[in-house]
Amino acid sequence: MRKKILIMYITVRSGHYHAAQSIEKGIRLLVPDAEILTVDTFTYLNPVLARIVDRLYLSVVQKRPELWNYLYDNPKVIKRSDWLRQALHRYDSPRLTALVEEFGPDAVVCTQAFPCGLVADYKKENRLNIPLYGVITDFSPHAYWVHDPVDGYVVPVEESREWLVERRVRAENVHVLGIPIDPRFSEHPHVPSIRKRLQLEEEVPTILLMGGGQGLGPMLEAVKALDGIPRPMQLLVVTGSNEKLYHKLIALIPTLRHRVQVFGHVEFISDLMSVASMIITKPGGLTTSEALAKGLPLVILNPLPGQEIKNADFLTRSRAACLTQDVISMPRVVQHLIEHPEELKVMASQAMKIGKPNAALDTARLVLNYQGEKGG
Repeated sequence: MRKKILIMYITVRSGHYHAAQSIEKGIRLLVPDAEILTVDTFTYLNPVLARIVDRLYLSVVQKRPELWNYLYDNPKVIKRSDWLRQALHRYDSPRLTALVEEFGPDAVVCTQAFPCGLVADYKKENRLNIPLYGVITDFSPHAYWVHDPVDGYVVPVEESREWLVERRVRAENVHVLGIPIDPRFSEHPHVPSIRKRLQLEEEVPTILLMGGGQGLGPMLEAVKALDGIPRPMQLLVVTGSNEKLYHKLIALIPTLRHRVQVFGHVEFISDLMSVASMIITKPGGLTTSEALAKGLPLVILNPLPGQEIKNADFLTRSRAACLTQDVISMPRVVQHLIEHPEELKVMASQAMKIGKPNAALDTARLVLNYQGEKGG
C-alpha cells in the first residue's frame, strides 16, 4: 500500500517551505511511489488572512523590530493570545477535516508551529491516532511548538532537545536530526569545475553574501562597504526574489574595485557555498544549516529579533560564526578573517561538527519507519 504523507508549512517565501520541500525530496528518494501532499496551511485554510499576516510580519520585523522582539516567545503574550489561537483552530477545523478525510494521510509533518498546533488540537478533539511530527527549523524552539498530541519532534541540536524535555516532552519523542535541507548539500561537487564555470581566481578569497530567499537586510550597503577592503577578494551576491536589489547591484558593478557577480533566485546555492571562503548572511535556520553542512564559516549580519538572534547566539557560541551588528563594523571582521586563515579553518571545522547534511533523509526515515511500526 502506497504511503500517504501530508506535509504542512506556512508561506512559500520562508525557510519552513524549503524545509517541507526538502523532506518531500527525502521521502521520494527513499520511497519513490509515496503519495505526498505539501500544503501552505494559511493559504489553504485562510487565503485572505494569509496575505494580511504575511504583510504584517514583514512590516513589523523591518520597521518595528523591537515590537517583534517583545512578541516573540513571550509567555504573557502566549497566554493572552490563547483565545485567538483556539478561535482560529475552530474556524479552520472544517477545512482541515475535509483535507484529512479526502487525502487520508498515514502521517502529518509540520515545519511550522501554527499547523502543528492546529493538527494537534484536531487530533485531540477527534481522538485520532494519525502520527504527527513537528520539524523545528530554528536552533531554538519556542513555546508555540509544545503540544501533547505531537508524536515526534525533529530538532537541529541537543540544546533544542533539552529545551523540549524541560517542558515535559518525552525524551524518546525528540530526535536530533538537524534542520532538513536539500539532499544535494550532502554531495561533494568538483570545486575546480565550479570555480572555472564562475571564472573565479583560485588563490583569491571568495565571499558569498546572502539575505535569505527574499534578499532582506542592508545588502546594497554591505557590497559598498566590502568594496572598501584593500585585500584582494571576489564577491558572489545572491539577491533571491528581490529584483529591485538585483538591478541596483548590477548597475553598481562598474564602479567597484573588486570583482562582483550578482545572482537572483538560483538553484545552485550548494555550488556557490562549495567555492566560498565564508558567507555573510542573516541567520535564518535554513541558510545557516546549508552553510554548516558545507563546513562554511559564517559572518552573521544584522540578525532580526526573535528567532534570528537566538540562532546567532547558538552559532557564535559554537564558534562556527562571527557576529557583526551593522554594516560599518562588518568589513573589519571580514578583513580580519581574510588575514587570519587559521581562524577560518577553526570556524570551518566547527561548522562541519554541527552541520547535518543528511537531515532531510533522516527525517524521512523517521516518518516512514514510524509508519512501518504502525503497519499502515
